[in-house]
Amino acid sequence: MHRRSFVKKSAVLGSSFLFANALHANLAVAPINIAMIGCGDRGKGVLSVIKKMPDKFNIVAYCDVLDFRLEEAKKYVLPSSTAVKDYRKVLDDKNIAAVFIATPLSEHFKIAADAIRAGKHVYVEKTMTYSIAQALELRKLVNEYPKQVFQVGYQYRYSPLYFKVKEMVQTGYLGKVSQIDCRWDRNGNWRRSVPKPSLERQINWRMYKEYSGGLAAELLSHQIDFINWAFETQPDEIMGTGGIDVFKDGRETYDNIQATLRYKEAGMIGNFGATCGNAHDGYLFKIKGTKGSVSLYPDTGIFYPEKQTAKELGIVDGVTSATKIVINADGGIPILDKPTRDGTNYALDEFYSAIVENKVPVSNIKTGTQAAICVAMCNEAIYTGKTQFWKKEYF
Repeated sequence: MHRRSFVKKSAVLGSSFLFANALHANLAVAPINIAMIGCGDRGKGVLSVIKKMPDKFNIVAYCDVLDFRLEEAKKYVLPSSTAVKDYRKVLDDKNIAAVFIATPLSEHFKIAADAIRAGKHVYVEKTMTYSIAQALELRKLVNEYPKQVFQVGYQYRYSPLYFKVKEMVQTGYLGKVSQIDCRWDRNGNWRRSVPKPSLERQINWRMYKEYSGGLAAELLSHQIDFINWAFETQPDEIMGTGGIDVFKDGRETYDNIQATLRYKEAGMIGNFGATCGNAHDGYLFKIKGTKGSVSLYPDTGIFYPEKQTAKELGIVDGVTSATKIVINADGGIPILDKPTRDGTNYALDEFYSAIVENKVPVSNIKTGTQAAICVAMCNEAIYTGKTQFWKKEYF
């Protein structure tokens, strides 16, 4: 099924991402043997989804350097799954075809590179790499192994909702877009409990620059990547600021950040911010055009037409193809008729399909490199106060 066909069908069928099942309904394809490397919160979350897809994936092994993480992961794997502490043992296992990497960001590059060299298909969580240099080197390496699937965990690229919004952007439905406003706010110190002080940096790695890209990498990279994808562009320059303004607890990564991304060719300004000190807005994602704007959430989205656009729409809306527009009390039109599933489901469907069909996934080494560079530029701007510029060698 072509992407555009899928986008159109998604408005009618709702949230089911059905193409993989449709393509393989008549094929006897054995489940793919996989291993999870990294069993923290995200690793266990992905495992919980994988376990519900026994026709696609077989969990052969799960790996973590911390014993209690392996113990926690037991309920998300199979009785036959093997616990491993050294990821290299996973890569040496010829029975394992693909690996998922959900370790601290600082470890992504080394493990992903080793996995590619070992002949594995790779699904690495965002952000793809810690630094720009790592992203460029990994891109070069992966391109030398075209038969292996490499996917980056940006789930929005697989959601029917976000596919639809990309189509709205590309077809000019929103008119000329000039402003993007994004936030991902929380009210809390974002710490994990530590059973003993010696494990502080391993467990709360997000708080330390040696391991983490902070709020830009952990949260805002999703929205940054979507804008790259939807508008088929990247920022030309990035300005930023931030600080440890709320939690004076020894952390090194900022708990309050703001970055402004200038997309000169597209004629847009993107505002991306996050704080740990207020949760009122939570997830906020607005794309503003001359004909209308979109307010996006992880699983729902609303289109707000400008006054002239509302008059032109009449009783038929080009977004939903509905014969009668359903208008919310605030004047918004739901983009899909019901919420979508968690994006991880769609992303794993795509990973399976890419391996079986030997095709490039939507979120791949090229797009993952682009997003990793953007995040690193944001952090450099935020921590130094100096404007960062996109370089030719990044393409």
